[in-house]
Amino acid sequence: MTQLKVATWEERYADAVVAFWNESAVRDGYKELTRDTFAEIFTANRYFDPACAFVLLDGGEVRGFACGCTGDDLPLGDAAGYITCIVLAEGFDTDANRAALLEALEARFRALGKRQSDVLFFNPMRLPWYIPGTPGHEHNNAPGVPADSALYRFLLSEGYTDRARQCAMYRPLADFAIPADIRVKEAKAAEAGYAVELFDPRRHTGLAEMLAGLDNPAWEREIAACAADGVPVVIAAAPGCQAAGFAGPVVRQDNGRGYFAGIGVHPDHEGRGLGSILFFKLCEALRDVGADYMSLFTGSNNPAIRIYEKAGFTTVRQFAIMRKELTQ
Repeated sequence: MTQLKVATWEERYADAVVAFWNESAVRDGYKELTRDTFAEIFTANRYFDPACAFVLLDGGEVRGFACGCTGDDLPLGDAAGYITCIVLAEGFDTDANRAALLEALEARFRALGKRQSDVLFFNPMRLPWYIPGTPGHEHNNAPGVPADSALYRFLLSEGYTDRARQCAMYRPLADFAIPADIRVKEAKAAEAGYAVELFDPRRHTGLAEMLAGLDNPAWEREIAACAADGVPVVIAAAPGCQAAGFAGPVVRQDNGRGYFAGIGVHPDHEGRGLGSILFFKLCEALRDVGADYMSLFTGSNNPAIRIYEKAGFTTVRQFAIMRKELTQ
């Protein structure tokens, strides 16, 4: 019997990894990969480190793949290494084989001076997955470990803690309509001088200041870039047409999904129901540009989940945010 061994990444392994990904990972709900999409997610990613990607070899055959990433400029990046995936081919899907690949990842994190190993949504290697019970609708990022997976159970046994849950939520948009009580909120906000509408650089001011006040660098970069490029963004405009919040951008992706970066309301303008109005107006705008559905994820304890549920979103899967402290 051939002894299994772990080897560091070489490009010649890519075809074999894609082949068993499209059997094993797809059974766990992940989207199929081609050589191009594999490269896009992994090897062409600027955070890809060949010394942080491993294969499990059975003689000359590739039977497993694990990949992690690091980056001091990532959130928690000075302390954390991120686990992206551990996938095993059929017939080799055992905890012993998972442990061999996990040990290699953790050893690399330690060698780079990282103090913890994390699985969470800050990982820049984004794994698309299919939304259960839909005609191939997909979400663009798995924000943790699927809580119903063998990998989740394995990581618990290896000392990883379940720190939080992310709820993946979904709604078809064909029948979306803003309910009467949200229209009432919008009318009350209008009486106070607020308007929720598409951003118009000729009329609205203070977008950069509003985004900076939300203290979310990812939103600040993305929404500012969308506005600069003319991509529609829904904003709440305070009296004087000053930006007070945003939702968006309004983008129909090629797969029919209505893209969603987030909602934010500047602290100076909270307490007026603007977050709810912004989200409902975004759903309406995405429906109007032909988006078939929306999907998003949010923390199970995030108060915003009530807004999403009121809009008709349901939780379709849960992902665990996990961490292990690494001993040197």
